Amino acid sequence: MRKCARCEKTSQMGGHRILLRGHYNPTNWTRKYPNLQYTTIDGKRQLVCTGCLRTLNKAPRKAVRKTAVAAATK
Repeated sequence: MRKCARCEKTSQMGGHRILLRGHYNPTNWTRKYPNLQYTTIDGKRQLVCTGCLRTLNKAPRKAVRKTAVAAATK
């Protein structure tokens, strides 16, 4: 089974009922797959979901000390 190398997201089963004028119309289950893309992480080619891929491409936030923030707000 394919899954994300970072968050280990896998496929999920889902389905819905179609209501037709009060008649119960069951439908089959469908499998929903995550959007996995190949990317290179630490020199290895891995499958990563697009949510993790966006997080990887974000610029890291600079560490701000709480005392400096408190002094700036006063």
